[in-house]
Amino acid sequence: MNSIRSVSEFHRLLSLPEPRHPLVSVINLNECIFLEDEVWKGFVNRFYCVALKREAKGKIRYGQQHYDYDKGVLSFTAPNQVQYLDLNNMECGSGYLLIFHPDFIMSHPLAASIGSYTFFSYAVNEALHLSAEEENDLIEILHKIDKECRHIDKHTQEIILSQIELLLNYSNRFYERQFITRKNHNHQLLAKFEKLVDDYFENHSDELLTVHRIAGLMNLSPNYLSDLLRLHTGQNTQQHIHERLIEKAKQKLATTNQSVSEIAYTLGFEHAQSFSTLFKKKTNVTPLEYRQSFN
Repeated sequence: MNSIRSVSEFHRLLSLPEPRHPLVSVINLNECIFLEDEVWKGFVNRFYCVALKREAKGKIRYGQQHYDYDKGVLSFTAPNQVQYLDLNNMECGSGYLLIFHPDFIMSHPLAASIGSYTFFSYAVNEALHLSAEEENDLIEILHKIDKECRHIDKHTQEIILSQIELLLNYSNRFYERQFITRKNHNHQLLAKFEKLVDDYFENHSDELLTVHRIAGLMNLSPNYLSDLLRLHTGQNTQQHIHERLIEKAKQKLATTNQSVSEIAYTLGFEHAQSFSTLFKKKTNVTPLEYRQSFN
């Protein structure tokens, strides 16, 4: 797998001059020309990327799925995510790329908190759609970052990092707005989630249901699904799965003669102890104590 390790190398591949700052750059897509390079057929960036796209066209592939590059406006990628570009069908359009290397945030609190911005692991088709006002707010921030890169001094890093945090916090707000305004679509997703969980416990209960498995069945990234559920229900995907699993376990404990080990196995657990530990954590009683309460 090809690796784009530096901001400077990324500039070269886009036919751009050397970046003004070695670890952070705001790239104007109007100025980009993709070099015909084998790297685009499969690569990972070693830096964070925030893409604010206008009229960009083409296809990008994550894993085995292709996504239209012109869908969505704001998208995020974290370091080491595998990507593929088809240069034969790629037009940069207009917009901006903000890229920054992990070393740039190393000694700053953002290094510890950036993992909480879960949209860095959303899929391309889960991009953020912006209103004109929201888009202008983010472009203003990008211009400020670009301006700071032109005048590097002892204050530059702190000022740029504060602007990056501002951009990420705005993006959190805008994603919450998008989750709410897409109410009908999201209600359909929630209904599909409930049905898939029910079907899974009915037909595949000998295999433990995981967040990644249910997200895959819904063609969503795990973090996107969890964030959607948390906003609309107050619980993330794992909490929903555990809640349904405990309901199923209670039903079996109350209505069958299956042993705790047998019930654990039918619910997908390899070890009965793991099931018992989860059951007690969620109910404050052991499976046997719960069963005995019916006698």
